[in-house]
Formats: sequence, structure tokens, C-alpha cells
Amino acid sequence: MSRNLISNTCSRILIAALFALGMSFGTYANTQTVKATIKPNAETQQPRYTEYRGVKLGMTADEARAKLGTPSMKYSDQDFYMVSENETAQIIYDAAQKVIAISVDYLGGIGAPDYKTVVSGELQTTANGSLYRVVRYESQGFWVSYNRSQGAVPTVTITIQKI
Repeated sequence: MSRNLISNTCSRILIAALFALGMSFGTYANTQTVKATIKPNAETQQPRYTEYRGVKLGMTADEARAKLGTPSMKYSDQDFYMVSENETAQIIYDAAQKVIAISVDYLGGIGAPDYKTVVSGELQTTANGSLYRVVRYESQGFWVSYNRSQGAVPTVTITIQKI
């Protein structure tokens, strides 16, 4: 095998592993904080962030792929996209192949939308210095979260998920 092919393969595996690790942490963190961040008026607010590059909750896998193109990694229940060096997206499907979650990571925060365009209100700070906010739209059946990790290269993760 050529050195470039080995290097590219190793890079993809490393990126996928880091993404999966981030998603596991992000999903766990989100499920642990959702109840603590519910605001009484969240029900009456209009969602600020409801799609990613034209992909919305409830779309079929085929419709999502038509918007985003061929995924870097494709599984029966999710697609993984390497949009750029700094942007990755994970689209998760239910058994009927409908989008139930969209999660996007922006390495270094590069290209991430401002949190005010994603969630209303101020971000909350965790014990480790990360910033986050979750807004639930119960009547519309989904929640949106904005998470910014701390560290040398912070990552912004934006998640839209069906309740």
C-alpha cells in the first residue's frame, strides 16, 4: 500500500474515532442536562435552529442524502459526513429510516453559527469550563443543544434531536 493511502486511512479512522467519542460524550451530557435547562417559556418560543444544510427531523434517509451527498461512512441507522477539515455531521435514523437526530461538530469552533442563532438565552458553564444550553420544544417534539468544549482546540457541537 502506498504511504498516502495508509496515511489517509489512518486519518479517517482517527477522525471517526474522535467523532464517535465526542458524540458519546455529547449525547450523554445532553441527556443529563436537559431537565435542568428547561425554561417555562421555552414552549412558547419559536425554534431558532431547526435544520442543518436543509436536513430536518422527519426526513427520509434518501432525502437527507440528497441534501448532503454521499456520506463518508454509511450505516443502517446513521450517516457520517466529513464536510471539511473542521466540520463533521452525523445524521441518525430510526427503524423507518427517518431522521431523528442531527449532530454537527465544528473543530476549533470554525464555521459554527453564533450560539444566539441556535438557542435563545445565555450559555451555562459546567464545572470543567465548557459552555452549553439546551432548549426543549415539547409541543414540536424536539430539542436543540449548543455545546462548546474547553481545551486547546475547543469543539462546538450543535444537536437537534426528536424527543
